[in-house]
Amino acid sequence: MRLAAATLAAAFAAAACAPVDALNALTPNEGVRRVAELRYAEGPRGRLDLYLPPGEVAADAPLLVFFHGGGWRSGAKEDYRFLGTAFAARGFLVAIPNYRLVPEVRWPAFAEDGAAAVAALPRLLAGQGLGASRPLVLAGHSAGAHTAAMLALDPRWLGAHGLSPCRDVAALLGLAGPYAIFPTGARMVVAAFGPAPQPAEVSPLAQVSAAAPPAVLIAGASDTLVSPRNSEALAEALARAGRPAALHLLPGVGHIDLIAAVAAPLRHTAPTLEVAVSALRAALAATPRACA
Repeated sequence: MRLAAATLAAAFAAAACAPVDALNALTPNEGVRRVAELRYAEGPRGRLDLYLPPGEVAADAPLLVFFHGGGWRSGAKEDYRFLGTAFAARGFLVAIPNYRLVPEVRWPAFAEDGAAAVAALPRLLAGQGLGASRPLVLAGHSAGAHTAAMLALDPRWLGAHGLSPCRDVAALLGLAGPYAIFPTGARMVVAAFGPAPQPAEVSPLAQVSAAAPPAVLIAGASDTLVSPRNSEALAEALARAGRPAALHLLPGVGHIDLIAAVAAPLRHTAPTLEVAVSALRAALAATPRACA
């Protein structure tokens, strides 16, 4: 991580554990309630955690479903308590699912699991005494942003559960997503998508249409792992389709910096949370699009 040395030193000293554990340990709960290990599918990865805003949950509070990154081969919902807490404290209901990973599976299992989690949320929210009819935001970082974008743009995955991206997805929040997947031979891509992935099938960039939801795309201008050109290209494609896309490239910010800055101890390093919340509120206020 390219983080402030003093901040990281304090985090490790306080938590004496891995960086993400330190961030979670130093993140105040801000009155947020966490409901853990809700089952959306069979198997050890078919669980999600739900974060509820403080006090009484507003009937129109948006539901943000966040898919974690990790190159489709690592990561867990527990690692992102800092993110669930941050967005819930600002009025969002937040769901963070696990999903199956390489080498157990490869594409399209990530999209299938993501869609299953979204489809299960009305039942899971009802089990918490919450209404399910609320604006849905699909969000993710890195590989998780790829999944969020595929669910928001390609009707196959939610359609398998009787849902429509155009009708049922109010906004997309992508953080440093790889929106263009090509058969480059890169080990990570081969492991996740096979030796010859077809861009028209696996790239969010190829799924853009006039039915796309408003998008908020945030990337670090200094990201050397997933080029910010991915976010620029998706924003341009959405604009050509006549769809609103708020693009924010944060100067001096790298791939991990972008997401770590959501945690309370590191918010001074990048305005990821402030930009995301402000832009999402604007996107959710946009005029609804026409759906077939």
